Amino acid sequence: MTASVLLPALELGTDALKVCLQISVAVTAVTLFVSALFIRKIIDDRRQIAESEQRFRRAMEDSAIGVAIVGLDGRIVQANPAFADMLGYTRAEIEALTFFQITHPDDLQIGRETMTSLKEGKIHSFHFEKRYLRKDGTPVWAQLAGSVIREEETGRPLYLVSQIEDIDARKQAEARIAEAEDRWNFALTSAGQGIWSLDMRRGGTTYSDTWVKMLGYADGELDGDPDRWLTMIHPDDQERVAEADRAHLAGETPFFEAEFRMRHKDGRWIWILDRGKAIERDGEGRLIRAIGSLTDITERKEAEARLMVSAAMLADEKERLRVTLQSIGDAVICTDAANRITFMNPVAEKLTGVVVGEALGKQLGHVYWAVDEESGQKIGLSRPSTSEQPHCDQNTRAVLVRRDDTRCSIRQVVSPIMNDRDEFCGLVIVFQDFSDARALQRQLAYAAAHDALTGLANRSSFIRIMEDLVDQCRLNGGEHQFMFVDLDHFKAVNDTGGHAAGDALLKRVADALRNVLGPEDIVARLGGDEFAVVLKSGAAARGPIAARSIIDAIGNLDFRWDGRPHSIGASIGLAPIRAGYGEVDEIIARADAACYAAKAAGRGCVSAAPDEDEISKGGLPPPPLAAAS
Repeated sequence: MTASVLLPALELGTDALKVCLQISVAVTAVTLFVSALFIRKIIDDRRQIAESEQRFRRAMEDSAIGVAIVGLDGRIVQANPAFADMLGYTRAEIEALTFFQITHPDDLQIGRETMTSLKEGKIHSFHFEKRYLRKDGTPVWAQLAGSVIREEETGRPLYLVSQIEDIDARKQAEARIAEAEDRWNFALTSAGQGIWSLDMRRGGTTYSDTWVKMLGYADGELDGDPDRWLTMIHPDDQERVAEADRAHLAGETPFFEAEFRMRHKDGRWIWILDRGKAIERDGEGRLIRAIGSLTDITERKEAEARLMVSAAMLADEKERLRVTLQSIGDAVICTDAANRITFMNPVAEKLTGVVVGEALGKQLGHVYWAVDEESGQKIGLSRPSTSEQPHCDQNTRAVLVRRDDTRCSIRQVVSPIMNDRDEFCGLVIVFQDFSDARALQRQLAYAAAHDALTGLANRSSFIRIMEDLVDQCRLNGGEHQFMFVDLDHFKAVNDTGGHAAGDALLKRVADALRNVLGPEDIVARLGGDEFAVVLKSGAAARGPIAARSIIDAIGNLDFRWDGRPHSIGASIGLAPIRAGYGEVDEIIARADAACYAAKAAGRGCVSAAPDEDEISKGGLPPPPLAAAS
């Protein structure tokens, strides 16, 4: 077009015109070619940009970790699904927020400082950990890594690209590990334990802080030389410990264990329990790694020493006690809390008839069986209840029943064994043969209550019986008959035959009284030739009948002394025993007065004391009843 305009004006020739046209065509062709190349380049660049954008978009959308594009004002320009899901938001919800709104309050300063440093050009990338807040308000730990995007010409920061990885599970695991480590270290410290670790690759042995402090050293002061610990051991223990160490290193023992004394930094000795084990060896069996624990057992060793002294003293005391128990005259049996026999001395063997070898470990009832002398009931031997104070139980009425059914009167004392915590540990039973003493007691008791000549109840025991009967009648009603019996013509027997004849006759009278009366009736000798009878059974009318039977029995006695016959009789005074009739002395006095009336009436008869009504009216006693001949 240019040529068609310019050429006529230039007035060129045909040849020149051809040349110009050729040049124009060439320029046009070149221009068109260059334009085509430029257009193709533009198309290729756009395609590459589109592909790059597509790759970035896919990488962001499909990433397993969170990705976010953040403006310099903290606004979230774009976020991928992983980041939105991590915090429980939708993409639209999270892209409407700022980073400051979803950051834990305690970690806001980290983000602000990072943003400031990026704007000022002090840093170009960042990497740190912080906590975000989920939509429900719960915190979540995340690890951030990213960089700033700047203008190519000016270097001005445009926005940030951040990668956010959820590390909450790792943080919780680290917290649990830290907590467990704290507990472990606390437990080691409380137990007086430390840890040592030998690693020949790393240059020797290391010791835990707990242990070096126990020895008085600073952290790391003992680390290094794997043989230094041997030089700190008490000379008397070194050979033994070195041998145990050698045996383990040689594979002769599954682990190393030794107790020894180790020098504290201040010079004193402390007892150590060292346990360890090789955990790695090289191809030739040489030690590479080992680990173990060190425990301060000083207190235990001191306690053991005290216990050894106590045990020796206890053994001496036990031996003295054994000799004492073997030597004493009382029988001794000891049991445990389960009532099993733990000790018997020779006297106990003799009284029970069971040898100690057969008795040990057996239940107490297998060897010792005691019953009450009067009731025949088994005497229980049991532990005290938790509510009562432990005390000794004494029994002087026990009877030991042997396995062959023979019996032995014993006196026993049962004492519980209590430990220092007031726990029941067993029983100690001390008993002795009380047969002779019990027989003597019975004899003395019988003599105290009976007349030595006739065997009848004596005056004192009879008065006690009468008092009981009067009290019973006063409380419960009822009536008994009391008889005052006085022998007639007895003095003549004493005068002619002597006291021996009188004593023999009194025994015959006592037998006659017992034969006439029933088993429930009570007969007593009040003194001299005076006797007393209480009729416990039968009505009031039985009194005169029984009295006449007594008079007949005494009158019919065929008594001879030195070939000479003697005849005696009896006079009896009757008085009732009932409520309102007076006390014992009054009743006896009334019966005595009635007996005096019988003697005054000619002897050999019965006279009854008047009732209270008759006495109050001034009446006279009824006439005596003549004895039946």
